[in-house]
Amino acid sequence: MKLFNRKVNETPKTVTKFQMIDEPSSGFVGFSGNVYEADIVRSAVRPLANAVGKTVPKHRFGDKINPNIAVSMVLQEPNAIMSMQMLLEKTIWQYRVNGNAFIYVEKDDNGKPVALYPIVSHSLELLISPSGEYFIKFVLRDGKSYTFRYRDLIHIRNDFTSNEILGDSLAPSLLPLLEVVQTTDQGIIAAIRNSNVVKWLLKFNQTLRPEDIKENTKQFVEDFLKTSEEGMGAAGVDSKADAIQVQPYSYVPEKEQSAATRQRILDLFNANDSIVQSNFTENQWIAYYETQIEPVLIQLSDGFTKAFFSRRERALGNSIMFESNNLQFASMQTKLQMVGWLDRGVMTVNEYRTIALGLEPVEGGDMRLLRKDTDRIGQNNIREGDADEEDSA
Repeated sequence: MKLFNRKVNETPKTVTKFQMIDEPSSGFVGFSGNVYEADIVRSAVRPLANAVGKTVPKHRFGDKINPNIAVSMVLQEPNAIMSMQMLLEKTIWQYRVNGNAFIYVEKDDNGKPVALYPIVSHSLELLISPSGEYFIKFVLRDGKSYTFRYRDLIHIRNDFTSNEILGDSLAPSLLPLLEVVQTTDQGIIAAIRNSNVVKWLLKFNQTLRPEDIKENTKQFVEDFLKTSEEGMGAAGVDSKADAIQVQPYSYVPEKEQSAATRQRILDLFNANDSIVQSNFTENQWIAYYETQIEPVLIQLSDGFTKAFFSRRERALGNSIMFESNNLQFASMQTKLQMVGWLDRGVMTVNEYRTIALGLEPVEGGDMRLLRKDTDRIGQNNIREGDADEEDSA
């Protein structure tokens, strides 16, 4: 692809190597499967990915929204094969499990962004040139490697602790728990299969040839173990053999143990059953938004702003903000209580329609309403409206 044909003039040296949680053949995944194939991982990450994907990035310059058409188009259509929602969701999947997510910003000859591409790599190396500039070398799933300047990347990270640039992966904590889950599932499967093994043992009281043992055993099964209309519900054998029933035993983990392991994985992703199953309450969603979604939006806003605008442009007030109106969750009672904000100038009619009701703006709905008894206070604690009336009198 064209965007991966950029050449690096300097030869950087390796500073840090980082293995992504990707394919089982990499040797990094301990259990027999791809991390993203684990149902509990998908269910824990999906709420965050879907929520961030619903946000809308907008270019702000002072009180103006999307004043630059070129910037607005990139934010709406980041590349030819995906929308901004798809790009954000793909990015969050990488961010949540690997602790790092990268978006390559393709720029024109004037240094203005023209496209955005999320990078899904097998591994990466952090490089530094002799002049001190950072680069990142990605090895993609097809085995090809590409090197980008760090300043051309939007980088969001999670658990930013041990490395000076990269976030920490969940692998050391996640993989042992997934190993337990997989072993538990295999134990349940084995227990079900063991229920179909030997249930009766025929102990013959005389020496028989192997073929006679098989024949007598087969006859016993035909006569007494197969269901038929003539079945009597009882079996009889002579003194030549003793029929002993075998009680199969298979260890199946207790329900509490399985639930505890599952809860530990959800805790690792800062999720719970209410969030995963989408039956959360208003307060539960607010807590999830403030602790998990909002920090990601702040990182994305900072990263996009730095990638789209120069230092001077940022100083003049240009920024990329991720609006989360689509994420507002409130009961109908709370939405109706918000009507009281309209006549106090807190929000316009259109803002109320958009945020609380999810409706389109209407003409003339951008004016702020203000009740007369809540007018601004002037000098001598007299409302400005009352003062005007006194002056006119």
